[in-house]
Order: sequence, then C-alpha cells, then structure tokens
Amino acid sequence: MEYRRLGNSDLVVPALSFGAGTFGGRGELFSAWGDTDAQQARRLVDISLDAGVTMFDTADVYSDGASEEVLGEAIRGRRDRLLISTKASLPTGPGPEDAGSGRARLISVVEGSLRRLGTDRIDLFQLHAFDAGTPVEEVLSALDELVRAGKIRYVGASNFAGWQLMKSLAAADRSGFPRYVAHQVYYSLVGRDYEWELMPLGLDQGVGAVVWSPLGWGRLTGKIRRGQPLPAGSRLHKTAEAGPPVEDELLYDVVDVLDEIAAETGRTVPQIALNWLLRRPTVATVIVGARDEGQLVQNLGAVGWSLDDGQMARLDKASAVTPPYPYYPYYRLPDFTRLNPPVV
Repeated sequence: MEYRRLGNSDLVVPALSFGAGTFGGRGELFSAWGDTDAQQARRLVDISLDAGVTMFDTADVYSDGASEEVLGEAIRGRRDRLLISTKASLPTGPGPEDAGSGRARLISVVEGSLRRLGTDRIDLFQLHAFDAGTPVEEVLSALDELVRAGKIRYVGASNFAGWQLMKSLAAADRSGFPRYVAHQVYYSLVGRDYEWELMPLGLDQGVGAVVWSPLGWGRLTGKIRRGQPLPAGSRLHKTAEAGPPVEDELLYDVVDVLDEIAAETGRTVPQIALNWLLRRPTVATVIVGARDEGQLVQNLGAVGWSLDDGQMARLDKASAVTPPYPYYPYYRLPDFTRLNPPVV
C-alpha cells in the first residue's frame, strides 16, 4: 500500500481507504448499498488491514448511526492500528437542532459518534455540508475546542463550494483555529467537476482530497456497457436519483476506453478507474466500499501498479467535458494559460 500525507498536515493516510457506507443497512437508501453486520464487517476490516488499508470512513447519517456502530464493533481490540474518519452536519432528524454545525450540535454529535464507535478519539472529523446559517467563526471555535480536548485530531470538510471552503480557511487563519486539511469530494472519470475550482484551491491551500464514490456512483464497475440494459442486480435501480447525474454518452465513451485498457493491462475496469484517480493532483486517498470480500479484494488491486502516460491521456480525453463559465476560457484559449494554467 502507498501512503500519503493528507494536505499540509502530518497525518499519513493510505492511498485507498475503506468506506463503511455498506455497514448497518438501515433506511431505504443505505439498505440498497448494503447490510453488512458486525461479523461480516470484522472480516472486511481484517482484509483491509492485511493489505495496509488503515483508514475507515463513515458518518453519523449512514444507516442512522448503525454504520458507526458496526464499524466500532468490527475494530474492537485494534483501535490503535487504524484511523477513523467520520462526518456530521447533515440532518439526523426533523427538529431544528438536528442539522447544521452550530457549537452545541457539534459537541453533541461528536460525543454521539465517539459512543457509537467505541473510541475516545476521531482521527479525521469532517463537516458533511456547509452550514450557511452559522458563522464560520462559531463552527471553527467549536472544532478548536474539540481538538484541544483530544476528541478529534484533524478537521476537514465535505461537499463544500470553493468560496465556502476558502472562507473557512481564511477565518481559521485569522483566529488561529485548526485549518481544514481534507476535503471529501465526489470525483471520478464520469464526474470531473472537482477539477475546475476545488482542485486548484486544494493545491494552493494545502487541502487534500478524500474521494468518495470513485466509481461514479456504481457506474464504473464493468457491468454497464453501451447497448445493454442495466443489470438486474444493480443498486442503481434504487439509488440512481440520489447520486451525481451522469450523461449516458459520456459514461459509454469512458467505459469503451476502460474496456480497451483492461484488455491491454489485464486489470479490471474498476481497478483502472481507481488507478486513474490515484495519479490526479491533490488526491490523498480514495475511499472504496465493498458489500463482500470479492469486491474488496478487486478494489485493492488498484494499487501496486500504474497506468502509463498514454493510457492516462486516453482516459482524460474520453472523460473530458467543457466546464462552465468562468472556467472554460482557460481550457479553450492557450494564451490565458500563463495566467491561470489548467491543472493536469
């Protein structure tokens, strides 16, 4: 396993992390992802640790907290061998205090996560969404208090817009509060919006990308191809509307090239899609999930080798789309690249 520093921090994370979104199986959305129980989860954690995967990601909203509970059971007795990443801020109930990143709620949700995980600390705590109703100074002050108390070690964000992340970083610098060292983002061969603003921001500010849904919300598994119906067992039948949208033609163009490279390399389509991400700027770790041992072992095969430059270029071309204003001039007009060079 390859290990990387997370942004401008001294936290070292594996190139692949394990996503526990399949643990628990509560609720319509998460039951479609998976219903892994504690015994099954312990086996997946065993395989992950044996392969050098030392970070496990979850959130308080995954299966109404059951994901954290199952992960806590699965790691019992070996907490010091791994890193825990969890998230909060999204609604967990109907009440006015059941969402957001206000001071009282952050302190409460961290205590809840610690209890469900069966641990005294969270290695990486990320805000699952930007809370526009709470001053960023209040949010950062609460996080600072939790860091000083030893309940969380590093802080990050997830799904922030560029201005939201930059506003938070600037406020942290002014007040001496902990900076976000991670941004958990959607990024895949069929979803490259991250590159337009958030990737250059990450490079400039030292914020590492923690990538979620690297296989395009389950579309880059190798089972979806041009001219063929969606497989009967695909979770997309139930979850497609909840995930990032993807144009069919873009998906099929990317899959065509993935199939070609799979034939050339002897690697699987998911392994190639994951390996492409691992070569992209700012990417610190890519979160892979698995409903069973076979899926996990296949995903772990994405490391230990590398696509060549020609294969990367073909995937870049197949997955490229024209970004919206104000980004597209820097892609279309070579004379502007000296002012704002594209990230490649």
